[in-house]
Amino acid sequence: MTLSDLLETVRRVELRTNRLVNDTMVGAYLSHFKGRGMDFEELREYMPGDEVRDIDWNVTYRMGRPFVKRYREERELAMVLAVDVSASSAFGSARRSKREFATEIAATLAISATRSSDKVALLLFSDKVELFLPPRKGRSHILRLIREMLSFQPRRRGTSIPAALAFLNHVLHRRSIVFLLTDFLHGFGAGAGRLAGRDTLQEIGLSNARHDLVCVHLHDPRESFLPPAGLLTVEDAETGELIEIDSSRVAVRERFAHTNRERLAELDRALRRAGVDTLSFSTAEPFAPALQHFFETRRGRRRG
Repeated sequence: MTLSDLLETVRRVELRTNRLVNDTMVGAYLSHFKGRGMDFEELREYMPGDEVRDIDWNVTYRMGRPFVKRYREERELAMVLAVDVSASSAFGSARRSKREFATEIAATLAISATRSSDKVALLLFSDKVELFLPPRKGRSHILRLIREMLSFQPRRRGTSIPAALAFLNHVLHRRSIVFLLTDFLHGFGAGAGRLAGRDTLQEIGLSNARHDLVCVHLHDPRESFLPPAGLLTVEDAETGELIEIDSSRVAVRERFAHTNRERLAELDRALRRAGVDTLSFSTAEPFAPALQHFFETRRGRRRG
């Protein structure tokens, strides 16, 4: 891709995602991620209508009447887009690869965040941290994020989700919104993606406790179903392993589909056990309606 082609693609992604934010997201749904601020401001006597959970029981006991702690609202949050750029992200059987699909989703999230005056950071990872751009605001920053997501050439082919999340837990000193965009094809499951004794699921749980982590699972339809195309040579993009499959046989196609259904079901169960919010998007379908529904669900939970 030439520089002019890249810039044109960046502008096209910006226009399309801006339109999605304006027409579908209707403002800044990301404001529903914002909880109570954590910066202590003052201690004052309890007044009717104050939250009972804000009562400082030690001071109340000493003074003989109820006092509450007040907090300064956090007007700004940092959103971190952690995007998998391993070799498997280049796959796409439809009109776009998983990486291009991830870029559109991430750009929509980034533009929504800027409408809420939040800063946005970018982490690109393979089986190591490839690139980290700290949280910043502004259109030029968002355009750079889009450009890097589209054009960055990773040095490694594999995937390590634990390495990416451990890095973020080290560099992020305040609670942030973290969107993890990956296909979960590698680095998940027993013995996979281990780092310093912790596996992927443990690192996801730890990150979710420290931040507001949302797992965004990206998948391509061809990863779940084989076409009846005869003898195929299939390559694992990250390991280079080659296998031959006779896709003309019904039993082979059914076994392939069954294996992938089991994999997706186990992934769903594991992420639910970790207590992390999860979105699942197919490259063959529009993502905006599901993203809008997700924000509305989050808003309903916070009101409830």
